Amino acid sequence: MKKLRFGILSTSSIAPRFIKGVRAAKSCEASALASRNLEKAQEKAALWNVPKAYGSYEELLRSNEIDAAYVAMINSAHYRYAKMALEQGKHVLCEKPFTLSVQESRELFALAREKGLFIMEAQKVLFLPVVQELKELIRSGSFGAIRMADFSSSFDPGYNTWFFDAEKGGGPLYGNAIYSLQLMQYLFDCRVTDWSGLCTKSQARVENQFSLSLLMENGLLFTNKTSTAVTTAHTGYLYGENGYIEIPDYWKARKAILHYPGQEPVILEYPCEHELMYEVLHVEQCIRKGLTESPLMTEDMTVNAIKVLNAIQKMWFS
Repeated sequence: MKKLRFGILSTSSIAPRFIKGVRAAKSCEASALASRNLEKAQEKAALWNVPKAYGSYEELLRSNEIDAAYVAMINSAHYRYAKMALEQGKHVLCEKPFTLSVQESRELFALAREKGLFIMEAQKVLFLPVVQELKELIRSGSFGAIRMADFSSSFDPGYNTWFFDAEKGGGPLYGNAIYSLQLMQYLFDCRVTDWSGLCTKSQARVENQFSLSLLMENGLLFTNKTSTAVTTAHTGYLYGENGYIEIPDYWKARKAILHYPGQEPVILEYPCEHELMYEVLHVEQCIRKGLTESPLMTEDMTVNAIKVLNAIQKMWFS
């Protein structure tokens, strides 16, 4: 079977992690990468052992070196280059946030259907084995109804010079709140319907930390706290009628800790060196089946998440 060939659009910090995930998938390969500067592209291609380097995203997308494009540049450029990839006959895996508007997201999914090509928002958390097991556990009713959840994270954005540039889609809301939002939509098969929250702002009029409260169709209430100013506990909690679930590093989880009243905690562990592998394998399977949309990370989930995040950002900066 011929390997699925990925082209990486960006030399950003996530690119080498994605390349390792592609190689761990065995049935895929990282065939080419592009940067806006040929010298930089060649330097990174040599460093990461990628066969072909291009000095522009457009040149890579026009080439015959790849079957699918991994779109991973600044947030504001996702729509442009995902659309260009589809127009050039390439399947697309686009980093979160998929786009910065509902209209742009809808347009990309419609174009993919028209072209008979696959497109998906990159959401590695959904495909992790521990998350798959937790979904089945929740469905089984082992914890009763999950009524409340809480997520916290923090990070240093210093390596991304554009991160506090509003024109480039910067800020932790789009980049980080979307993890918990999509995880909850996936685990409980329903949408977020209401929200509120507060933030503090950088001098560049971009949030640098926030606290959100979100309500889902099934009555589940969850919070997300993210900061670039302090270090938080990088953990998610799902609280049920019969105990609770603890998920360390929930956006890249290798384990979950099940807490039942009066019992010793039960630990679910799935060691993995390259967690992006599971997402890559899912994309490959969908493409080989001729799908244009993932049955797990759906258009509806992507569009609803962008709708929620747009509304929150407008509340803060209008």
